[in-house]
Amino acid sequence: MREASTKLFVTQPALSASIRELEDELGIVIFERTNKGITLTDDGREFITYAKKAVGQYMILEDRYMSRGGGKEKFSVSAQHYNFAIRAFTALIKKTAPGRYDFSFRETKTKEVLDDVADLRSEVGIISFSGSNEGLLKKLFRDLQLEFVPLMKRDTYIYVWKDHPLAGEKMLSLDDMKGWPCVSFDQSGDGNFYITEEAMADYPFDRTIRSGDRATTMEIIAELGGYSVGSGMLAEKGSVLSGMAAIKMKEEDPLTIGYITRVGRALSHYGEEYVKELLRFREL
Repeated sequence: MREASTKLFVTQPALSASIRELEDELGIVIFERTNKGITLTDDGREFITYAKKAVGQYMILEDRYMSRGGGKEKFSVSAQHYNFAIRAFTALIKKTAPGRYDFSFRETKTKEVLDDVADLRSEVGIISFSGSNEGLLKKLFRDLQLEFVPLMKRDTYIYVWKDHPLAGEKMLSLDDMKGWPCVSFDQSGDGNFYITEEAMADYPFDRTIRSGDRATTMEIIAELGGYSVGSGMLAEKGSVLSGMAAIKMKEEDPLTIGYITRVGRALSHYGEEYVKELLRFREL
């Protein structure tokens, strides 16, 4: 409470009084107060969740409308882990050559990509689905009023490090990989449902390691002889992760990859140019 009052430039008693007034107004107890300090109640945790969303929306409005005098161009993309999305982003900046700008590229979890575009934190999102979660993703597109434009459909590959004993194989099955751990991107923060950006999401892997960072994933794969499942693009020529070998997987669960935008929202100049760059990779 002392630290919070300092950041808010108010006295601690004034902050405590404001919180009590809020609790009285809402008819709930947000904080449980004991001799050892304060903790959130169950109602308080729920309230904080909604409050953070409200504050986030206000910050978006403030950034968009109250800081225009700063003269910086704004543009944001949220994406799953695809290098072509980054290449399109850097190509956009080279092509448009803005003078002063504040751009962002968020490589993040599936649900956050959806929410960022739905809540207008990002103009464009890059996302994919496989047969195992296609129905769920399409339902979320409808619920969140998002339009999905497919760019490519990729067969499923197994990624191993270039010095793995099976790196030279032309094709592998998941049965061939049972002696090594499967390293997948951790989507566990997505709330009440689990959304994966990888194929074969419902396969009963014997050994699984979840990682929330791509560099960490690559390090684990290299050190433990592990593998992951994906579209094969990480190992393409020119990729910063070209130390990976991509081997065609016998099991089929193709990934459909594309971009999402908010239904009914016109793209900015930078949004339009970014989509043009994405369409250079279009295969469908």
